[in-house]
Amino acid sequence: MKILVIEDVRVERKILKQWLEEAGHEVIEAANGVEGLARYHETLPDLVITDIVMPEKEGIELMIDLLKAAPDLTIFAMSGAGNNEVGEYLPLAKCVGAIRTFSKPIDKLELLNAIASLFPRSTPSQAKR
Repeated sequence: MKILVIEDVRVERKILKQWLEEAGHEVIEAANGVEGLARYHETLPDLVITDIVMPEKEGIELMIDLLKAAPDLTIFAMSGAGNNEVGEYLPLAKCVGAIRTFSKPIDKLELLNAIASLFPRSTPSQAKR
């Protein structure tokens, strides 16, 4: 499965990429919302995992743009902002259209199980898009 990871913190992005690739997924990376939107249109991933608080185009705005372009797109949102802010951002992400939300630091097994529950293993020819 093809997954787009949009995360402005390079170390966190690389950790997510490693986890997802170890689980057998193809990973496309973007460092902010503007780059993420462009990468989405170039690659048409099956899943987008995006941070909420980012420079240039934050995650909520990005999700709105993505879902305008692809209303059935599966999006996971994550945030590691201060506790009060996470309490506000993640429910808002759900309202906008995130299927799942994660507080940082993300638990590897929780993330992989969430993906597996929504996308049963399939051959590349059976993948969406």
